[in-house]
Amino acid sequence: MREGTVRPVPNWKGVSNGEGLGRGRRARLAGTEQVARPAQKGGGAVSRTMGRAGNPRAQFAAEGGAAAHPSPAHVPAPPPGVILARYGRAWREQRRFSVSTLRNLGMGKKSLEQWVTEEASCLCAAFADQAGCPFSPSAFLNKAVSNVISSLTFGRRFEYNDPCILKLLELIEKGLKEDVGFLRQVLEAAPVLLRIPGLAAKVFSGQRAFVAMMDELITEHRMTRDRAQPPRDLTDIFMDEIEEAKGNPESSFNDDNLRIVVFDLFSAGMVTTSATLAWALLLMILHPDVQRRVQQEIDEVIGPARRPEMGDQALMPFTMAVVHEVQRFGDIVPLGLPHMTSRDIEVQGFLIPKGTTLITNLSSVLKDETIWKMPFRFHPEHFLDAQGHFVKQEAFMPFSAGRRLCLGEPLARMELFLFFTCLLQRFSFSVPPGQPRPSDHGIFAFLVTPAPYQLCAVPR
Repeated sequence: MREGTVRPVPNWKGVSNGEGLGRGRRARLAGTEQVARPAQKGGGAVSRTMGRAGNPRAQFAAEGGAAAHPSPAHVPAPPPGVILARYGRAWREQRRFSVSTLRNLGMGKKSLEQWVTEEASCLCAAFADQAGCPFSPSAFLNKAVSNVISSLTFGRRFEYNDPCILKLLELIEKGLKEDVGFLRQVLEAAPVLLRIPGLAAKVFSGQRAFVAMMDELITEHRMTRDRAQPPRDLTDIFMDEIEEAKGNPESSFNDDNLRIVVFDLFSAGMVTTSATLAWALLLMILHPDVQRRVQQEIDEVIGPARRPEMGDQALMPFTMAVVHEVQRFGDIVPLGLPHMTSRDIEVQGFLIPKGTTLITNLSSVLKDETIWKMPFRFHPEHFLDAQGHFVKQEAFMPFSAGRRLCLGEPLARMELFLFFTCLLQRFSFSVPPGQPRPSDHGIFAFLVTPAPYQLCAVPR
């Protein structure tokens, strides 16, 4: 690391100005103070915005979702939770807790795999109820994936017509729209506006209401907790940590952080997996030849009656290739989550100052024309060698990389494989008769999701 000015390198593509990414979303940690040393524009893997962090989410999270007043320097307290928390002791503590707890919850009598396969059976029943008529799968996928997260965080599942899960999903959708709304962009550009009482609560009303529902579920959990019994779920385990941390002002285990950790895991764990499954079903109806090959492999390895298991993956190279190609092609989080440098650092001749927000352009890797034979087409053979064996490519990183690698990756991979194979074991999917062939071009908001579409699910 060396001090000095930025030295432009004409052919270097590692850092680009945030505006050069065109349709990319803004970072949650937006710059408020421009630095007069912009990085060279390019199409590389990382972009940057400069300045101090003005994070509306941190303001919203304070005081139970109410807007807090920023300091005179407009620098709010570090965001709590685990996803957007700044790198440091508290983040490491919560990351370690979340990873170990999710892993331990899958090692008991009713493992994560059993939860997912049981929920997949419920999802198949909901699809069967459509009796082969056209329907949109997205709402059912959202409910199924939400129930897996709910089982982990609250030890319960909801019936698909339960008003509670319907309200939760409605608020998650509203919150996602708030994240990419015009007013959100204004607050990121001018965080001083957060001084206006009640503004954040109005702009983020959906997220505020979602947190309020989380609070209700947590309160109910606290009232029904029997400490003579083992913890039921992540919330119980977190509350036990809060009790142990009493009197320790440096601990990150407190009621406020419980709210945000549950918020992070529930919202992030639901939207990404359900969006990927929506891409998977869309691509199956657009590529019936691929669908038939997957079903043939399912029939040969699993058969028509036995539930799929994670152990089947090793014997199903084509299905594994399809699942990975769905993630690569769908590219649902093309810019990942923003990162921020904790110190000045020089990378390939460019000085990146402390406090710089970095945006990782994952699409530049997942769609790299020098790596993938057909980067902009759905092509499962990207993950197969000449002998038909599954090969995981180094450039496959839909879960990001490094210390901030998605902590839910093992769960997401389990859900994608089990839900996908269960559905294709039970049904053949097709474009509804008389309807136009749906587009495989995504809609970019916070995530890249398929345009709304319908399909027919015919029992096999």
